[in-house]
Amino acid sequence: MAKHLITKRRPQLSLTDGDGNEIHNRILLGIPRVEREFVFPKLEFVRLQSRQLLYDVGDRMKSGYFCNHGMISTLSVFSDGKSVEVGLIGKEGFAGLPLIAGFTISNIRVNVQIEGTAFRIDGESLGNCLRQCPTFARQVHQFSQIMAMQVTQVAACNRVHEVEERLARWLLMCADRVSSDTLPLTQDLLGQMLGTRRASVTIAAGMLQKAGLIEYVRGRLHLCNRTGLESAACECYGTIRSQIQKWQRESS
Repeated sequence: MAKHLITKRRPQLSLTDGDGNEIHNRILLGIPRVEREFVFPKLEFVRLQSRQLLYDVGDRMKSGYFCNHGMISTLSVFSDGKSVEVGLIGKEGFAGLPLIAGFTISNIRVNVQIEGTAFRIDGESLGNCLRQCPTFARQVHQFSQIMAMQVTQVAACNRVHEVEERLARWLLMCADRVSSDTLPLTQDLLGQMLGTRRASVTIAAGMLQKAGLIEYVRGRLHLCNRTGLESAACECYGTIRSQIQKWQRESS
């Protein structure tokens, strides 16, 4: 099971924790004050390290994580040990969605791709919060639908689109979730996330760099031309983004 670095501090109702760390998670920010008073005392501030494993396939999930900074990946793992990323979680979301349905055994691998912070909640406390806080419950369930839509689209994307298109789509999705055009990513990691050989990723990244869309230097990748990268990406990026925007307008 994964180990976590957890402080003893708990977030205050000012939307910062005891050390002055601000809460940026959109689910937590979107709940009314009366629900914050119930939910926030159940949270623990967690620092997440790059490549830290939160759950593996078959693990018992004791806690969920409201991502605050950084990025968490969900991966489908095959019997031969190969894996491919099927979902991304940034400060808009929550890792540990089976817990909201009362399930505790993980069917996927969940790890940290870009270091950051999160607010951790144990499964029992999460269940109590969902029962007592209707706005909180609605937002968590809405995010579960967003993730389901994302997973479905990414699965189709991995099957029918070329590596260069998928790489452009994935980089845009990463940048959206960390609110930055500079990403600490290696080509080995890119290959793992896209479920393809490193050589194929190297060629695809080289094409994007030659076109002036990205720049890759010493483990850091910078999006130089976001508009151009959106044009180079497959339609899946626009489809996912458009559907999220529609649902956000509907729920506002």
